[in-house]
Amino acid sequence: MAKILVAAHVDVDPATREECLKKAQPYIDGALSQEGCLCYSWAADMNNPERIEVFEEWTDEEALAQHFKDVHYANMLAHIGSFGLKNAVSAKYRVDAEGPVYNAEGVPTPAFD
Repeated sequence: MAKILVAAHVDVDPATREECLKKAQPYIDGALSQEGCLCYSWAADMNNPERIEVFEEWTDEEALAQHFKDVHYANMLAHIGSFGLKNAVSAKYRVDAEGPVYNAEGVPTPAFD
């Protein structure tokens, strides 16, 4: 069983991005209440006024599959569409290794050992 990460870039009308984020809270809370959801976060991209960054962390593929069947997921898609969706790109990643960024000496390292 491997952890699943989802990263998405969602572009909406810049005039509506803040409202889209604020009104997304029920969908975010709904996802967070699902079994196997470790993280579900939306944030404004500070370098792009259209962009919302989405980050998700799921315990496994089954948890993500259940999320896709949930009413919160379906309603979230409609929610984004109502705020002038311009573009959306998403990807999922199956984690085969995990480790701390900083080693015992407090130095960042790319190694997983």
